[in-house]
Amino acid sequence: MHDMKEKLHTGELYISWDEEILKEQVAYQDKLCEYNLTKPSESEKRAKMLKEMLGDCGEGVYIEAPFYANFGGHHCHFGKMVYANYHLTCVDDTHIYVGDYTMIGPNVTIATAGHPIMPELREQVYQYNMPVHIGRNCWIGAGAIILPGITIGDNTVIGAGSVVTKDIPANVVAAGNPCRVMRPINDHDRAYYYKDRKIEIRE
Repeated sequence: MHDMKEKLHTGELYISWDEEILKEQVAYQDKLCEYNLTKPSESEKRAKMLKEMLGDCGEGVYIEAPFYANFGGHHCHFGKMVYANYHLTCVDDTHIYVGDYTMIGPNVTIATAGHPIMPELREQVYQYNMPVHIGRNCWIGAGAIILPGITIGDNTVIGAGSVVTKDIPANVVAAGNPCRVMRPINDHDRAYYYKDRKIEIRE
């Protein structure tokens, strides 16, 4: 039989107030609290701290403070050049994977933790965790909420305020509550960056 700590990553029901889990969690949260007290001018210090705090941290990862995470980011695995704006909340009771070059807007929540519908089980503080996978070069709009067990494909844009309740494929624009695919990324997107504004990048 698994102990409670092992069940963090198996998707099984476990009691989240387990003493061993809480002791480890508080230590990670203390480190995160220190990160949130750093100044914007201390970018080198922030980069060093993220390398220590995150489960994986690629080159050029930048997370604006304040950043919130149940396990202090210990179960977050970020590829290179990931940028997260203010108030990213990672309910990282199990693993969250974010691919290279993905951008995350302000006030985004990525949740891995769920609770049983049965009230008797919630009373006993039962919980389960399902990992979240976000692909490479995605853009997660401001205020989006990504629920446990979700996978978002490469290059996809999730519109601001979306609630992602089902997997979203690669190379699409998706939005809404619940979040739905609106359209594929297309030739218009290759020519225009905003409405009728043409992409004209001069070196």
